[in-house]
Amino acid sequence: MQEGCFGCAARGPQPETTPHFKAPDNPPMDGLHLTADLHGCRADPALMCGPEALRSLCLAAVDAVGLQPVGELFHRFPSPRVVSGAASPGGVTGVVLLAESHLAVHTWPEQHAVTLDVYVCNLGADNSARAVALMDRLVGAFGAAVVQRQQLRRGLPAALAQPAP
Repeated sequence: MQEGCFGCAARGPQPETTPHFKAPDNPPMDGLHLTADLHGCRADPALMCGPEALRSLCLAAVDAVGLQPVGELFHRFPSPRVVSGAASPGGVTGVVLLAESHLAVHTWPEQHAVTLDVYVCNLGADNSARAVALMDRLVGAFGAAVVQRQQLRRGLPAALAQPAP
């Protein structure tokens, strides 16, 4: 017998042959985590430097793919350096908390770069296609010359993981 984990302690010890992630009353964690690093972005400077423009883009994209925002925060950073006597614009970090998990965006206007992070859990419904659609919309909005994408299935033991769409 193994001890129950936090949240399972009320049920007491679990049989070693039936890990709690397989129990019928406790479905497995299953999530899709997508990231993208964008370089050579040709987006409108307002999108790279303005919290309101980035917020509008993110919330419209979340709505368009059918995910549910439950909170948000967008913050503009001060100019990181002075170039030729003028301050270069500071970037923006934006986070949209989703009922399904989160979206995070970080802009570096001085480097014409953006990083994107979309994570969805699939408890109750498979949100993987929505996550991919959200990432595609955001990548397209920044007009990057180079895009590096990463994808990770999260929460499932390796023996249960399935490739993402």
